[in-house]
Amino acid sequence: MNTITLNLSSAQAEKLYETFKEYQVDSPNQYVSYMLKLENCTITCYTSNKVVFQGNDAEIYAAAFQDNKSTVSQTMDDFIDHAGSDEVGTGDYFGPVVVAACIVTKSDLQWLQNENITDSKKLTDEYIMKIGPQLTAKLPYSLLILSNDKYNIVHQSNNLNAIKAKLHNQAYINLSTKYKLPKLIVIDQFAAPATYYRYLAYEPNVIGNIHFETKAESKYLAVAAASIIAKVTRDRLMKEYDQVIPGYDFAGNKGYGTKAHLEGLRRLGPSPIHRRTFIRNYI
Repeated sequence: MNTITLNLSSAQAEKLYETFKEYQVDSPNQYVSYMLKLENCTITCYTSNKVVFQGNDAEIYAAAFQDNKSTVSQTMDDFIDHAGSDEVGTGDYFGPVVVAACIVTKSDLQWLQNENITDSKKLTDEYIMKIGPQLTAKLPYSLLILSNDKYNIVHQSNNLNAIKAKLHNQAYINLSTKYKLPKLIVIDQFAAPATYYRYLAYEPNVIGNIHFETKAESKYLAVAAASIIAKVTRDRLMKEYDQVIPGYDFAGNKGYGTKAHLEGLRRLGPSPIHRRTFIRNYI
């Protein structure tokens, strides 16, 4: 069993909790802020914000909080044509889950690096909204949107990682119907490979030979581009929700349980795009 110990900031510890809080279990230790029991990993956060990741997938869950490069660094000599995928919205309280998959070839390298394409979490919202349409205009891509209603249904019989696995697989299937997939296909690792394929055991079509790697959005341009495409799509949908379901500031809250969002929820009650797990925990 792997064990990784990190000292997180208060904001990081809170983000970790908000992402996986549906997996919270009780701990008798008075110095434990929370304990999360996920598949193949138990996460224990102490009052000091020391966080211990234990289990076969400890490295996967800890990777998001370890040091990472800010840009994707690849040269023309070592670049390999590849496909990459990423998702947004899986850990949020409302709104859709969006998965994008795209292909990047050597001919795209210079332009993408000139545009400072990297993990969407490291870019400003303004820049993402500007560059997103350029990516979809120039790169082969597929986009998959899981509506909140559908999410509520599938989450009854699938855990979060199973949902992600099925969405990534379908995104690549959709991409393969329009373009020939390169030999290198990359997913930012969120589960052990054997577990990922176990989630797909009953799927009629499975894309194989996937390369799983942590921090992939900062190492592979296709994953970075996919993360931007997915985020642009979801942010636009959140703005649309604000127009038809006013009072919650969906676009401003980005899917999280902020104070403003909670106040709107208490005043107006749950909306059609709130997730049942959120309502169960907070209302």
